[in-house]
Amino acid sequence: MACNTTLSSILKTCDNNVGGLTKIYISPSEFISGVTVSNGEITNIQMSGSVNFVEYEFNKNSASYTEEAQINLDNGSTFYTTTVSLSIPRRDVSKRNSLALIAAGQRPLKLILKDGNGLYWYMGYANDANLTALGEGSGAAKGDGSKYSLTFVSEEPEQMYEVDDSIIAALIA
Repeated sequence: MACNTTLSSILKTCDNNVGGLTKIYISPSEFISGVTVSNGEITNIQMSGSVNFVEYEFNKNSASYTEEAQINLDNGSTFYTTTVSLSIPRRDVSKRNSLALIAAGQRPLKLILKDGNGLYWYMGYANDANLTALGEGSGAAKGDGSKYSLTFVSEEPEQMYEVDDSIIAALIA
């Protein structure tokens, strides 16, 4: 089997580079009827009916993601595990109920992540993402607060696709 041998350079830029996540949007997979990808970028996401992505808000510096290549030379396999971790402050019944909906039955999900550089990334394109951990509670001291800690994981054949920022407003309206 011949592999694509055309490589392209990666050059250092002078752009600022900021970590962390600033926004997370979530949709159950069954509400997405189609996704258009062009050159590694998602240019269109079709939703079923009037359902849109919903935003999960969190305090700054409390959400991150990793995307790790799992490469097995013996088996010739490569896939990417993406893990999102976030804390949602102040436990209450409406947050509890929303989290129960996305946790029920290991529901397949799609996530859009906005990173600290203002770029949007699509998690769960081929194999969905799942909520794999939900925990926390209340700290002992007043300054500890109360919160929910969430972990989402996806295993994909390719790295996450960037999402064209011009389509975001229509997906969360």
